[in-house]
Amino acid sequence: MAINYVCRHCRTPIGRIEDPYVSEAQLGFHFLTPEERQDIIAYDSNGETTVKVTCDYCREALEHNPELTLLTNPLQ
Repeated sequence: MAINYVCRHCRTPIGRIEDPYVSEAQLGFHFLTPEERQDIIAYDSNGETTVKVTCDYCREALEHNPELTLLTNPLQ
């Protein structure tokens, strides 16, 4: 099972974990509500998982320009 971390705003790949034995509990997914899981985690038919997070660049841009959070796709 591979876990791909990608920025939810600019879609930049952030990292990848390739460990068939890593559990969702080890990744902290068990702390998420069902709604958060649906928003953050996506599973594909190849058995890979994509986790949407915010990269440092987009986090900084949103902190300095909070009005961007009102847009659907602020940093594309």
